[in-house]
Amino acid sequence: MKFLKFKNEKYEEQLKRIPHNFAAAHDEEKNESTLTIYGIIGDSWWDDSTSAADVDMALKEAGSNDLVVHLNSPGGDAFDGIAIYNRFKNHEGKVKIYVDGWACSAASVIALAADELIMGAGSMMMIHEASNIMWGTKNDFRKQAELLEKLEDGIIDIYMMKANVEREEIQAMVDNETWFSANEAVEIGFATSTATSSTMEDNEEITQLKTQMQVLQNELNQLKNTEPKNPSTVKQNRAVRIF
Repeated sequence: MKFLKFKNEKYEEQLKRIPHNFAAAHDEEKNESTLTIYGIIGDSWWDDSTSAADVDMALKEAGSNDLVVHLNSPGGDAFDGIAIYNRFKNHEGKVKIYVDGWACSAASVIALAADELIMGAGSMMMIHEASNIMWGTKNDFRKQAELLEKLEDGIIDIYMMKANVEREEIQAMVDNETWFSANEAVEIGFATSTATSSTMEDNEEITQLKTQMQVLQNELNQLKNTEPKNPSTVKQNRAVRIF
């Protein structure tokens, strides 16, 4: 069963423009593996999406390395997204995820597996109701509705592990399809920082270090100025003055 459609389809053409790219590189010296997940989440006959099996294989190759993940996805198959989330959550090393563009639908679930989630400048996150395309009898539709409700409850459970608001508020955001800017994702607790704030923090740390170094240098200079003169130098100076 695939959950590839968005409730609000006015973004569909934009979402299709995110090209598929799945790549994994392993740096054994740094004990770090870098994964790129761009495009639709799920399995495909045409190799134009990233599946849970793809990520599973990459993580087996990564071993216990820390992970750096670059994510830009419109979402896709909910169950693949959940499987990737759990795979990241159970990974032995630290998981740092950068949202380079969009983390929508199933990709928003993947993003929340991060120990550290950094929203890139201008990036966005979107959460919405689970959806499906089907045909069948009225009983088939009832069963599908029940399944979607259970699936949605599980996804909201994942959101609530990070969210700093009540479950009812997240439920309303899911029902109404809600988009978050980078700063809003941080405010609600989904992300830990934005690329802009991270840069500012780095600059502040550098400024503080420079200030501390300058203070130490000033203290050293003061110590030099207050050091007693060498006795031999004093005698020589006196001798010079006598003659």
